[in-house]
Amino acid sequence: MKIYADNAATTRVSDTALAAMTPCFQEIYGNPSSLHTPGQRAAEKLAAARAIFARNLHADPREITFTSGGSEADNQALRTAAALGEKRGKRHIVSTKFEHHAVLHTLQALEREGFEVTLLDIPPDGVVTAEQVRDAIRPDTCLVSVMFANNEIGTIQPIAEIGAVCRQAGVLFHTDAVQAAGHLPIDVEAMQVDLLSLSAHKFHGPKGVGVLYARRSIPLATLIHGGAQERGKRGGTEDIPGICGAAAAFDEACATIEQNAAYLTPLRDRLIAGLTAIPHTALNGDSARRLPGNVNVCFEGIEGESLLLLLDEKGIAASSGSACTSGSLDPSHVLLALGRPHEVAHGSLRLSLSHENRPEEIDYILEVLPGIVSYLRGMSPVWDELETGLRPHLI
Repeated sequence: MKIYADNAATTRVSDTALAAMTPCFQEIYGNPSSLHTPGQRAAEKLAAARAIFARNLHADPREITFTSGGSEADNQALRTAAALGEKRGKRHIVSTKFEHHAVLHTLQALEREGFEVTLLDIPPDGVVTAEQVRDAIRPDTCLVSVMFANNEIGTIQPIAEIGAVCRQAGVLFHTDAVQAAGHLPIDVEAMQVDLLSLSAHKFHGPKGVGVLYARRSIPLATLIHGGAQERGKRGGTEDIPGICGAAAAFDEACATIEQNAAYLTPLRDRLIAGLTAIPHTALNGDSARRLPGNVNVCFEGIEGESLLLLLDEKGIAASSGSACTSGSLDPSHVLLALGRPHEVAHGSLRLSLSHENRPEEIDYILEVLPGIVSYLRGMSPVWDELETGLRPHLI
């Protein structure tokens, strides 16, 4: 059996997205900036895609900017807020310790440019609070950036509450919604979000397409110069096939959020129950306030890389953390922020499901995984020390 359980890393392009993309390669192939008919046909496709994203986010089409993905959208959002803050003499930014590196590394770059960054501690349940944000805001704060749902442990943050705190304080609020978009309802007006990033390949759209929502009163900083595309805020001819596929995938995902959540949540909970029944295993993040398809656990006494290789031999594609850092031997910064010790964080496993996963696949994972964990522990000198009492168990 072949099981793909790494949908937080990327998803299979849906039939709906592929069907929307196909005509744009050889039929509607004009440059949308051109005045002739082929160009205007492409421009119509671009406008229609922009309207789809706006409608599902409860935004205005003029507030939607297409990018190359979530990382670029995050960079542009943070750079925009920082530039606006600097003009007003405000150079303090609030974020969290478990953001995606697209946010954290941009914040590090801004620190080198003279900005001060406060990273909020992560409570044991993986859910920051609006009170934490309120307490961190200062008179010189220009931006708060808190992800909508964590990319590793799947915990959902109280975005509406944080948005209300920021709006009351007069501080711009950005949320990295890459893991949430298409999986959770998003209403940027009701949630009082000023800037939002998302990426198409997380909801069965193509790779290389992202969206940055920016409230109309916010003038975006330009990262890529050289053209008047995207209202002069992002130079380069738009990827019409990719954008059309992204819009079709997003429309379909948003229309089936409740249906997919109702299907996935019991599968997720079965996995959590089965895996945490393995001795010295812990769930990372709150068991309920998490994405419908996310499971993230730590197995004491094993290395995540070995676990992934043996799962792959059994036909199961999974992850030990973010795909963007999977080449690193360092433990997950998310799990360390959660308070997991280094030696425990090294033994993490993330299984992320989509509506394409089937109940019998969950049965197979729960059949195979305990044996792999037992096998790896049996050959681990660390586990031997834990079991003989030479060192204490941490889980």
